[in-house]
Amino acid sequence: MPGRTRRTLRGLVVTGLLTGLTALAAPTAPAGAAPAIAAAQTAGSLPSVGTDFGASGPYDVTVDIEVVHTFYYPRNMGQSGERHPVIIWGNGTGAVPGIYSGLLRHLAGHGFIVAAANTPTSNFAISMRAGIDVLERRNADSRSVFHQKVDLEHIGSAGHSQGGAAALNAATDPRVDTAVPIQPGPLADADNMDEPVFYLAGEDDLIVWPILVKAFYNDSDHVPAVYGEVRGAGHLSSIADGGAFRAPVTAWLRYWLMGDENARGLFFGPGCGYCVNRSLWSDWKRNARAEQVPGPVG
Repeated sequence: MPGRTRRTLRGLVVTGLLTGLTALAAPTAPAGAAPAIAAAQTAGSLPSVGTDFGASGPYDVTVDIEVVHTFYYPRNMGQSGERHPVIIWGNGTGAVPGIYSGLLRHLAGHGFIVAAANTPTSNFAISMRAGIDVLERRNADSRSVFHQKVDLEHIGSAGHSQGGAAALNAATDPRVDTAVPIQPGPLADADNMDEPVFYLAGEDDLIVWPILVKAFYNDSDHVPAVYGEVRGAGHLSSIADGGAFRAPVTAWLRYWLMGDENARGLFFGPGCGYCVNRSLWSDWKRNARAEQVPGPVG
């Protein structure tokens, strides 16, 4: 069976892969039906950023470092009555949220509340999912800065390396609406999640080989799945401010969690923007379910 073969391939490389991750990341719907996006926000409630998703967003950012999570969020949350979608984040092996601070600040600047788990062993996504629990309580707490400002109906999971596998594992939670595994480690099973997923690999990644990320993508034929392999990227190219990964990650999350129509045409429809961008991608794939997502109107 092809799926079993792919999972076996991932299993064969687990030991060597995790050893390499530790060394590098240590801190110095029915078949054929097109998926529907729930109405993410009231029109105009979250500011548009046009199509430059790699540029800074319209919000200033606050960072709160707590015991279990680090929260990155817009300083003036709900300033126009808007509620802010949530991203739960998982770190690579041996890493902490600060290693990805530029990327996580960038996402918060675009209007997301990011709950990053303060753990260097995020694989099973326990702390990531707990971030949703915390925000649920604070959204209901009239004393909290998050009170009635969190869009708990739109939640994404994302992470890098071991945290990329954790993003898949977190997506088994029914509260999660989409996943972005960035160069994900092998300890996850895509068959267990049922949300749209955007897999990101690095062409020159010698730790998480692109073939391993493609195996996850191939196992995701039951959901809309996209695979993007960033040209010339190594395993650490996505840390700090996210590098070339930053704009596509932001665009995907803005589309699925904010209903941002400016992002739709990058991923979906004939001749989508990323489909033809060979300067960014060394490989690009969309599965049959993703092909069914309509492109922009007009």
